[in-house]
Amino acid sequence: MREVAEPYIRRRAISELQNGDVVIFGAGTGNPFFSTDTTAALRAAEIDADVILLAKKVDAVYSDDPVKNCDAIRYERLTHKEVLEKGLGVMDSTAASLCMDNNIDIHVFALAEQGNMLRAVCGEKIGTIIT
Repeated sequence: MREVAEPYIRRRAISELQNGDVVIFGAGTGNPFFSTDTTAALRAAEIDADVILLAKKVDAVYSDDPVKNCDAIRYERLTHKEVLEKGLGVMDSTAASLCMDNNIDIHVFALAEQGNMLRAVCGEKIGTIIT
């Protein structure tokens, strides 16, 4: 990773944010049993982030896999508790719980759709917002 990005240093990330810079976290922790979603939630909690931008293959959170089930319900807004209670597969339960416990919103949107990252960063209502 050092060839493409700086290693994570909490104080440096916070300093960059305080200077008005954008900080993007990528990859995992390198620890077994921790998904990249859990890593995102951990890093977000460490820097006291307000939101995680979660770019996925699908355009939102659904009640079921929309590729396999055309009757899957698309959600525009959910709570962390609803994600956990309904067992929605947007992220693993450890990550969802960590976000809930630290009041970190999750904005789920399609990665492949051109311009979505900018739309999400600017706060446009695309995909699903989990609060």
